Amino acid sequence: MKRRRKHSLGLSDKVSDVILVIIAIAMTLIVAYPLYYVLVASVSNPYDVYAGKTFLWPSEFSMKGYQAVFADSGIYTGYINSLKYTLIGTIFSVVMLYITAYPLAQKDMPGRKVISLFFIITMYFGGGLIPTYLVVKNTNLIGSMWALFIPGGVSVANMILVRNYFQNSIPHELVEAAEIDGCSKLATFFKIIIPLSMPIMAVMVVFSMVAYWNDWFTALIYLPNPDMAPLPLVLRNILIKSSATASQASTISGGYAELNKLKEMIKFASIVVAAAPMLIIYPFIQKYFEKGMMAGAVKG
Repeated sequence: MKRRRKHSLGLSDKVSDVILVIIAIAMTLIVAYPLYYVLVASVSNPYDVYAGKTFLWPSEFSMKGYQAVFADSGIYTGYINSLKYTLIGTIFSVVMLYITAYPLAQKDMPGRKVISLFFIITMYFGGGLIPTYLVVKNTNLIGSMWALFIPGGVSVANMILVRNYFQNSIPHELVEAAEIDGCSKLATFFKIIIPLSMPIMAVMVVFSMVAYWNDWFTALIYLPNPDMAPLPLVLRNILIKSSATASQASTISGGYAELNKLKEMIKFASIVVAAAPMLIIYPFIQKYFEKGMMAGAVKG
């Protein structure tokens, strides 16, 4: 009886594993195929793409979309600007999250609940675009890259994740032991809290990087100088310039149809160019992201 029970349990486990693997593969295909489809569409005839003739392999392979994107001199400046803004913005945001979340994670902090409530209110109520613009303008940040960072320097949702991680994943007894041994609060923060919180830091780095890399609207409003435009804004401008007009169509062989075809190829190529850096970086920090996300999501 025991052998039969062990055999049935083993068989059941194997069947469950097979089912889970099949589900995982199906979910992977559902998520990965749109990315692959955009990549294939960027080097295919857009008319074949919209006609549903392109599924797994490119149709009428062409690199004209990428050639048009990289022919614009602003693309290289946009890449450099985006790298700079993403690096500075990520460091700024993570630092602000840490110096905000760690004090709020201390249960003996005076006024902790009131301050937390103050932050939570900002998640539901905001001044809106025009008041925010007036604040940025009156602080002389228009035309400065700091206009991209300071107004939204602390994401309250991310701050709550970090605070919960400090409360639930780092033993308070460890902090008390360090203080008993003569370690100051500042030294405890740098020598114990930060090394132990690398998983949630990786999550915040990913969140901040993606947010700053994809942000074009803030730059459109606060950075009037074209030389300061980030990559998404440069790609938007390229796409706008590629829109067909009667005068443009008359100067191109094939007329409006050829110009419209090029515009669609530029659209797909722009998506690939903008998304590629984040897709390359993410696999290197995936394990930290998963661990930190689960730990930070636990309610404190």
